[in-house]
Amino acid sequence: MPQASEPRRDLRLKGLHKRYPNGYTAVKSLDLEIPQGSFFALLGPSGCGKTTTLRMVAGLEDVTSGTIHIGDQDITREKPYRRPVNTVFQNYALFPHLTIAENVEFGPKRRGVKDSAARVKAILELTELTEQAGKRPAQLSGGQQQRVALARALINRPEVLLLDEPLGALDLKLRRAMQLELKHIQEEVGLTFVHVTHDQEEAMTMADTVAVMNQGVIEQMGSPYELYTNPRTTFVANFLGRSNLIKGTVVGREGSGADAAVKVDMFGTLVSIQADRVHTDSKEGWIGIRPEKLLIQPAGSQSDDPGNHFSDAVVISSSYIGVSTEYVLKMPWGQELICFEQNRGVRGGLVQVGAHVDVSWRQEYVYLLDSSQDAEAGLEGA
Repeated sequence: MPQASEPRRDLRLKGLHKRYPNGYTAVKSLDLEIPQGSFFALLGPSGCGKTTTLRMVAGLEDVTSGTIHIGDQDITREKPYRRPVNTVFQNYALFPHLTIAENVEFGPKRRGVKDSAARVKAILELTELTEQAGKRPAQLSGGQQQRVALARALINRPEVLLLDEPLGALDLKLRRAMQLELKHIQEEVGLTFVHVTHDQEEAMTMADTVAVMNQGVIEQMGSPYELYTNPRTTFVANFLGRSNLIKGTVVGREGSGADAAVKVDMFGTLVSIQADRVHTDSKEGWIGIRPEKLLIQPAGSQSDDPGNHFSDAVVISSSYIGVSTEYVLKMPWGQELICFEQNRGVRGGLVQVGAHVDVSWRQEYVYLLDSSQDAEAGLEGA
């Protein structure tokens, strides 16, 4: 991180636009500021523009219009090798005939850096590759090869490290372990990491800030907690996890300040939604609730959790997935809702298919989205 007297070296994209000769626009007038020393994730489905954005920052793709700055330095038209930026790709691109130490030392040695051996030693220790220094890439596991690619980028001491789906080639268990390792290394070196991924869990695990991209624009940006608990569009609600979206009509408002709430009629039941979780001025909207925030109990029993309450739902399927059970509920108005219930053993077994249940949720977990948005946006990408 910069000292108080040093100018900040934030990465700033202003009006960044990419249009290809065939007329396709991949990135549309993107404005983005990434603070120095942060771990930032660009998250979205294939074709949303995230990798194109990364390649423009790296200098591997020409900019149609707009600017790219690191601090006060304009790098928009700089050659890739002149930018204080390095990229780690999914395929690692290691030299198979060189040892791990030689792979890592390749960049500094080519530039004539005098203390390159000492720097290699330090980077290998940081990435836990000291014992692998004399081996060749083919002798290493996928996770170790990923760390070699990371070490090779870090040794060049870039101000910004770009990560293009770096964990995509790893299996699930190894990928999760590497997520934590990458976050630890970023905190150790204090560099700006910009990570492109389509994996929601990966982005939320590692990044301080996540920007969800869709069709060349950023739909919403914020902390993982903010994006997940209070999405502002149906695309974000569906792409980042899963959501139940139910039609509702705004019938009034009540309270003020932190206690302000909007009253919404949902198929004859009045639902309360906190004002700061209402993202539409329309009279119609999509009421959103995450599956794990739904509570179910035998029909007619007393609810332990006061809030919005609905009777006469029917369990039409259940799937036991270890830590939780996924129930599909047929609501009285015909819509199917998904409910995740943690398997704590309090029921003594699963709720049987065909059982009638009551459904409830607390109003602080609900959000309201604009009815003009597609309720299925983001589902295919997720």
